Amino acid sequence: MKQSLQLKVGQSLTMTPQLQQAIRLLQLSTLDLQQEIQSALDSNPLLEISDDDGDIEVNTEPTSAEPKKAEKSSDQETEAPQPEADADWAERSDIPEDLPVDSQWDDVYQTAGSSSGSGSSSEDSDYNNDYRNTSSDSLQDHLRWQLNLSRLSEIDRIIAEAIIDAIDEKGRLTVSAEELVEGFANEDIEIEEFNAVLHLIQQFDPPGVGARDLQECLLIQLKQLPAGTPYAEEATLVVSQYMAQLGNRDYNQIMRRCRLKEDQLREVIKLVQSLNPTPGDGIGADSTEYVVPDVFVSKKEDRWLVELNPDIAPKIQINAHYAALARKSSNSSDNDYIRDNLQEARWFIKSLLSRNETLMKVATKIVEYQRGFFEYGEEAMKPLVLHDIAEAVGMHESTISRVTTQKYMHTPRGIFELKFFFSSHVSTDTGGECSSTAIRALIKKLVAAENPRKPLSDSKITDLLGEQGIQVARRTIAKYRESLVIPPSNERKRLV
Repeated sequence: MKQSLQLKVGQSLTMTPQLQQAIRLLQLSTLDLQQEIQSALDSNPLLEISDDDGDIEVNTEPTSAEPKKAEKSSDQETEAPQPEADADWAERSDIPEDLPVDSQWDDVYQTAGSSSGSGSSSEDSDYNNDYRNTSSDSLQDHLRWQLNLSRLSEIDRIIAEAIIDAIDEKGRLTVSAEELVEGFANEDIEIEEFNAVLHLIQQFDPPGVGARDLQECLLIQLKQLPAGTPYAEEATLVVSQYMAQLGNRDYNQIMRRCRLKEDQLREVIKLVQSLNPTPGDGIGADSTEYVVPDVFVSKKEDRWLVELNPDIAPKIQINAHYAALARKSSNSSDNDYIRDNLQEARWFIKSLLSRNETLMKVATKIVEYQRGFFEYGEEAMKPLVLHDIAEAVGMHESTISRVTTQKYMHTPRGIFELKFFFSSHVSTDTGGECSSTAIRALIKKLVAAENPRKPLSDSKITDLLGEQGIQVARRTIAKYRESLVIPPSNERKRLV
């Protein structure tokens, strides 16, 4: 084959390191962003944490989520760019190749938000860190601690250790007595001896631990109730002999066989419901995870305002001393090292600013579009998809997907992930659309107001929504009901 030179014209997308960094920072959660900033502070000597509050802040003023009027202020006259992909989004914060070494406004990056809300004492920070990092003993450790207080023979202690190891995190014994006895191949252990040790462990705290099923768990707790507890004997009778009827809400059969009146059965059920079916859940090493909101939404003077959380990242700036060294015309390796880190520091600060600006734009449009939710609740939620917000802010859908993942909004109605405000739609009789989130809220409202003696079936809920002009299939209602963890009608039946 003859070699030759050819000239071709084409287009390609080049992922520069700066573009990759901007996209990576955009999709990071609050915790990951803090770790990324700390990593940059450790690796780049030109970046440092600002000790003073400073007079210059970025995006400190809350943005109103009200629909824009015909008149625009001078800072809003510039139209937003219309990027087609993430590369176009990142190009909005392009930096010249020849970076100035003088300290300018963009040498300092402060977390967006009002300065009044960003202050927190070091003592409070230490307390929060200590509180979050504390870990409690596991359920097995809690049981072994009680076992050490018991006087047992060596063989009984070995049996007890095996039983404790076979208890899961919910407090339930997951292995049968026969299997555990067979595991002691070198010991001659009778099943009666095993049951005696198991009975001892079942008296440990928490009440009901070591039970092999739900019925045994409830009976153990009923036996440990103080003497003279009202309806304890009746509850023990119902749980021991009529557990299946109790689970199926067959109250008439229970009242007939146990010779109980309706008000007596109601008290029995109330006592049984006060017991804990999973006693091990209250003890364990699981630590509570706290959600740090990225955006705050508040209503002031009938206007919904959006502002970024000022505490999601430390204030960082470029070290003035090292920046001054970069002005020297020396071509030494040290000076080149400082110049390279100076450029990386500027890019990092620019990427952080772009991340906050994009998050602010998207959050503002979401609040503007879902104003009905903030005013009236989930029933007023509108159908919304990524494409709607992408067109409103002039960005690509992939960018909107990244900026709404693992980002949270603090509202007067609670803390929600930005993904929560996006939902599919269902057509109505009037030709409009209804959000699936609003339909779930309507289902929850109907179930909460139903007659406990005659709960609403899925077909009945379908008819009630149809009367409101919302046409939804019964199987869709069943799917939404299951997503809300609402049991079917036969399991919701109860005594008033």
